[in-house]
Amino acid sequence: MDVLFVHNNFPGQYRHIARALQHMGGFRLFGIGAKTAPGLPGVTTARYTLDGMEPARDVHPFARRFEGEMRRAAGVIRAAVQLRDAAGMDPAVVLVHPGWGENTPLRSLFPRARMISFCEFYYGPGADVGFDPEFSNPTPMDYTRLNAWNASTLLALTDSDAAIAPTEWQRSRYPALFRPMIHTVHDGVDTRVVRPGPAELWEHGDLRIEPGEEIITFVARNLEPYRGYHIFMRALPRILKARPSARVVIVGGDGVSYGARPPQGQTWRQIFLDEVKDSLDLARVSFTGALPYDAYLRLLRHSRAHVYLTYPFVLSWSMLEAMASGCLVVGSATEPVQEVIAHGVNGLLTPFFDQDALVEAVVSAAAEPERYAPLREAARKTVVERYDLTTICLPRQLAIMRVGSEQSTATLLAAPSSAGHA
Repeated sequence: MDVLFVHNNFPGQYRHIARALQHMGGFRLFGIGAKTAPGLPGVTTARYTLDGMEPARDVHPFARRFEGEMRRAAGVIRAAVQLRDAAGMDPAVVLVHPGWGENTPLRSLFPRARMISFCEFYYGPGADVGFDPEFSNPTPMDYTRLNAWNASTLLALTDSDAAIAPTEWQRSRYPALFRPMIHTVHDGVDTRVVRPGPAELWEHGDLRIEPGEEIITFVARNLEPYRGYHIFMRALPRILKARPSARVVIVGGDGVSYGARPPQGQTWRQIFLDEVKDSLDLARVSFTGALPYDAYLRLLRHSRAHVYLTYPFVLSWSMLEAMASGCLVVGSATEPVQEVIAHGVNGLLTPFFDQDALVEAVVSAAAEPERYAPLREAARKTVVERYDLTTICLPRQLAIMRVGSEQSTATLLAAPSSAGHA
């Protein structure tokens, strides 16, 4: 059976399912992505470019994104025809992330395929845009443009046989007309790899952490307002003043994954560090940048309090990985987090903008690790029972693809643990 994955940054969210199908055997796997897509060994991948497809002039601002998506759709057509002609690809199942318009030509190219869309986010009021008035004060024009951003996703859903959203909150963002076809299945966390363990000597560059140190962690792909970096930094002076032995390790890059960009030549990391640096003992605050996956997991084992803040937006893998590692997560009381964490049961929640509450929660977590041991255990249990890759998420994904069976599930359970971050 041929299976095709279409994702701008392939493998993206499809890393685990592609590896599972490889382990099960009996599939020819194909991928389509942009020219920068990493690809995956064993998956025949065609990468498209936008060469020769320059943006049109004088495109209305509301349509600018869609125009770019249609240029990508043209690239997907060329890549798909290349795979069909060179390798005889005839997919029975197509899994596609429609966020870049790459879905648009797929139904006409593969009319018999089972089409499954990945529903990551539906734009509209009541979520990220307008949530933080410091960075967003949308007008009716902004909301009109935002609604237009959903065009490719809506086209994808009309062509799809089924769809998958990682969380129920993400599913709830989509129009009621389409929700019956959208299954809530998370990408999954490999809890055989992401697990508690002894906190051993940890080194990264000049940074050295000994077992038993009081460590507070903050992790994001990029350090930016969408993930509450500004809130955390503004609370940090009081946290460190209350915990004179604590050290803080902040993991994340200087880029922008979501939302507004900083002024030219600056980074959000430096902007908010500069705002509070005169009140900080900088020797106790370490920025690591992005970490290798294994180093990141070993760091989590040192954490007494792991801070995760987010706008109402896509839930980060890192929060579930921290919980699976047995961390006490101090999270924002925003919808994506509240779907997973119940305050005082498997973590602590504070209002996103309430720095006083954040300081109080982090200080308490750092000061009383024994008190919160049951919450750490409950956090791990939550991920194992609801988000485990091999026992929960992959079998459900296979069932939606209609390629799974009891035998294939047993095969997955016997497979080697995944390595690397999805």
